[in-house]
Amino acid sequence: MDELYFRQIQIGPMANFAYLIGSTTTREAVLVDPAWDVQALLRVAAEDEMTVVGALVSHTHADHVGGHLMGHQIEGVVELLEHCKARLYVHKAEAEHLELPAGELVKTDEHTRLELGGVRIDFIHTPGHTPGSQCFKLSDRVVSGDTLFIGSCGRTDLPGSNPEDMYTSLTQKLMKLDDATLVFPGHNYAEHATQTDIATEKARNPFFRFPDKETFLRAMGY
Repeated sequence: MDELYFRQIQIGPMANFAYLIGSTTTREAVLVDPAWDVQALLRVAAEDEMTVVGALVSHTHADHVGGHLMGHQIEGVVELLEHCKARLYVHKAEAEHLELPAGELVKTDEHTRLELGGVRIDFIHTPGHTPGSQCFKLSDRVVSGDTLFIGSCGRTDLPGSNPEDMYTSLTQKLMKLDDATLVFPGHNYAEHATQTDIATEKARNPFFRFPDKETFLRAMGY
C-alpha cells in the first residue's frame, strides 16, 4: 500500500505506543491513542506535512487518552481537540467515559470503517481488557492496543475486564487474521521488538495456544 502513511511513536513513562495513520495522497492522518504529550505527537505529523483530522481510541484507560506532563494531569483527547479540527472515534461501550461535544465524538462498533484517500481502516471490537477495546485493521497490519502484545495479552484483572471476552477476542477475531498480518501493540513491552505478526504469535504467544476457554481461564487465575 504505497499510499499508506504509518508512524509508530513511543510516548510517556508507561512505554505507550501512539500511531499516526494516513494517506500520502490526501495528506490526512488520524492519531491512535493521543496521550501524554499530544503536542509532541502533533509535531511529528506537522514535520511529515500531515494534517490530523481524527483520533482513534483503542480504549479509554488514562494512559491511552490522558496521562500527565510535568506534574500536571492532562486529558490528551481534550488537548487534541483544542488544537485540531478532529473527530474522536471511541467504541460505543466506552463513549460515556469521555465528556466531549456530540459533534466531535463518533461512537464506533464492529461495522465502523474509516477511509482516508485510498487507505481504509476497519474497526474490530475486541473486548476483554475493557468492554470497548478495539483494534484497527488496515491492509497488511493491525494496531492491537492493549488486546494483544508481543508474546502476551492485555490484563483481565482490572475493573471492566473480562477474561472470557479476552479469550473470544484473541481466538475468534485476531487469530483469524491472515498469518502475515503485522501486529503493532499499544505498549513497548518486548525486549527486542516493536512489532510482530500473527504467525509468530500463533507459534510463540502462550495466550494463543490454550486448547479451550476453560484452560485459558484457569491460567488467567479464574
